[in-house]
Amino acid sequence: MNREYPDRPFIGVGAIIVEDGRVLLVKRGHEPLTGEWSIPGGVLELGETVRQGVAREALEETGLIVEPLELLGVFDRVVRDLDERTLYHYVLIDFLCQRVSGELCAAGDADEARWFSAEELAKLPLAKDTAEVIQSALSKAAD
Repeated sequence: MNREYPDRPFIGVGAIIVEDGRVLLVKRGHEPLTGEWSIPGGVLELGETVRQGVAREALEETGLIVEPLELLGVFDRVVRDLDERTLYHYVLIDFLCQRVSGELCAAGDADEARWFSAEELAKLPLAKDTAEVIQSALSKAAD
């Protein structure tokens, strides 16, 4: 099914990987959000659980094997075109994750992957709900 102008929402999963007080973000290589930093993730595949999807997407985009620890939130991402038609519609499910193994390497839909401190994150043009869920992950990981 085409992701542009869909006839139903897509389920997206996101891996908020926190390590040493930093969070891993990827620079998107494809629409939506081409060229923008975002949480590693993608569309859930038929037959996989959300945790399996999070782990798969993290591996595909970052080269890291992760363990999803905690559900952080469920978010709506609806993008409309100039005629107010639904261009993209995702229901995003984000998990706090920890690295199990692997070396960081951008791949799949990601053009770049890098770790960001809280100070660096504050300078990025992230969607409000994205910034909030990342801050929540950083707080939980520090506990």
